[in-house]
Amino acid sequence: MTGNSSITDQIKLLPDQPGVYQYYDKNDEIIYVGKAKSLKKRVSSYFTGLQNQSGKLKVLVKKIERLSYIVVETEMDALLLENNLIKKYQPRYNILLKDDKTYPWITIYNEDFPRVTSTRNRIKNGAQYYGPYASGRMMKTILELIHQLYPLRSCGYVLSSKNIETGKFKVCLDYHIGKCLGPCIGKQSVTDYSDNIKDIERILKGNITTLIQELKQRMMGFADQMEFEKAQMVKEKLEILTNYRSKSLVVNPKIKNVDVFSFIEDEESAYVNFLKVIDGAIVQTLTIELKKKLDETPVQLLEMGIAEIRSMYNLESPEMILPFGLEFTFPNTQITIPKIGDKKQLLELSERNAAYYQLEKKKKKDLVDPERHVKRILETMKEDLRMNELPRQIECFDNSNFQGDYPVAAMVQFVNAKPNKSGYRHFNIKTVEGPNDFASMEEVIMRRYSRLIEEESPLPQLIVIDGGKGQLSSAVKSLEQLGLRGKITVIGVAKKLEEIYFPDDSLPLYIDKKSESLKIIQQLRDEAHRFGITHHRSKRDKGTLKTELTDIKGIGPQTAEILLKKFKSVKKIKQVELQELIEVIGQSKAEILVKHFDPSSALTLSSSPDF
Repeated sequence: MTGNSSITDQIKLLPDQPGVYQYYDKNDEIIYVGKAKSLKKRVSSYFTGLQNQSGKLKVLVKKIERLSYIVVETEMDALLLENNLIKKYQPRYNILLKDDKTYPWITIYNEDFPRVTSTRNRIKNGAQYYGPYASGRMMKTILELIHQLYPLRSCGYVLSSKNIETGKFKVCLDYHIGKCLGPCIGKQSVTDYSDNIKDIERILKGNITTLIQELKQRMMGFADQMEFEKAQMVKEKLEILTNYRSKSLVVNPKIKNVDVFSFIEDEESAYVNFLKVIDGAIVQTLTIELKKKLDETPVQLLEMGIAEIRSMYNLESPEMILPFGLEFTFPNTQITIPKIGDKKQLLELSERNAAYYQLEKKKKKDLVDPERHVKRILETMKEDLRMNELPRQIECFDNSNFQGDYPVAAMVQFVNAKPNKSGYRHFNIKTVEGPNDFASMEEVIMRRYSRLIEEESPLPQLIVIDGGKGQLSSAVKSLEQLGLRGKITVIGVAKKLEEIYFPDDSLPLYIDKKSESLKIIQQLRDEAHRFGITHHRSKRDKGTLKTELTDIKGIGPQTAEILLKKFKSVKKIKQVELQELIEVIGQSKAEILVKHFDPSSALTLSSSPDF
């Protein structure tokens, strides 16, 4: 438990009921708001097992000076109250709802002859608001449909019965072109106008199928009464609505009233998409972004997104389609987690909408700040690799050898997380005999950075060694001799890649496989390996591989290659008997080799009766 005795005492008194809790810091400011099925169990969990909690959560707990709580009746009440308090106080450690724009709404004013318009500001004036709509284009399409179906007034006159009866107003151009029926001069009754508004409300609520059925009944009624002009007007409305509905139909029309919520996330944010489906048609859609703060779980993030969207739309649907289960329950609402069928297709459609929104957000951010993406990657690497500065210049080394001999090394350079091919370098190992990766790495690091120091060229902030602890130690040895140890971060990357080693630390660091840091390190290692292999192949293809054998007068590259393929290394060639060499490369060249490696054998060879 925490050392704060007052909090410890408060926790003991917490009820085992749903509610919302608030944490305060030393300045008595709210730093976190949370919901709970059981206040006692949830709050206690923060102050037990601290050693197993994430770093961010540990920081939060240390800053808690006191807490308060509110008991509610249901889990749903807790979810909605948490959402409202977070929006009101915007605590530092809570999920942040990224509302970077004001969504458009369609408004029906509280008037005798209500106007139907669009707005981006909701105010408490008695008006009915429908939406919000994900885009202005979608909202305008629906408004155009409404005005095409029903003549409505657009003026701001106060159309009270007294003003109309006294003839205070004159008709405007809308009346003359048929866009308004003239309620301002008593040409349209309140009842007739109200009937149109009721139809409009059904359209805005997505109940188009029900409206179509009622319009068909009206049309038949007018036809039976021989009122063919009115029947024709209703028929035209039916055709418009049916055409609109056919474009909206995406799934089985048996899906009557369903809310679909999907969820995707990246390192910084989560995205929750909402689709409102009525009679198989999508009538509302919205995606919101939630900024992460405390390594929240997908369940916590989705719950927050659902609470926000349900409060925006006043949703009370009998069924919700979700990608996974939640901790909290919603009264009178069935939760469906589909595996196949039309509902699964709806969920996948919602996920595609969320992914598209995520992509668009990233594109917009990149347009505003082209360096943002690079900065984010470098900041992530700095944090993951415990660095003191951003790794704007990274150099990665990889050793290679051919059949155990002739070691070479490759170095690739990344600048701002992207390959800088003009900075790539090849190294032919000069001071090491045989396959000794440790000594080779020591030589290459010494040559590379002694030259940079001599030329006063910029040094990298990060050095990546493709290899385990042994090669890392060799690299560090050279850096120490050059006085660079501690000035440049250097890490070793094990073969499985998930393991990152630091100097003087026997335990590896494991980076999240989804982390961009690991992706950059993997790209560095793969590029260094590719660059080194290309160097080898080029040398072999040109036949210019310099070795100890080709330095012997009379032994050419082809003979050297034959010997290496047969005996694998120069060391083994030195130990081979003369007769075995003769069988491979012939008598004359065998003698040359023997005389070169053992000059004392020259006399024996010349006095032998076989020669």
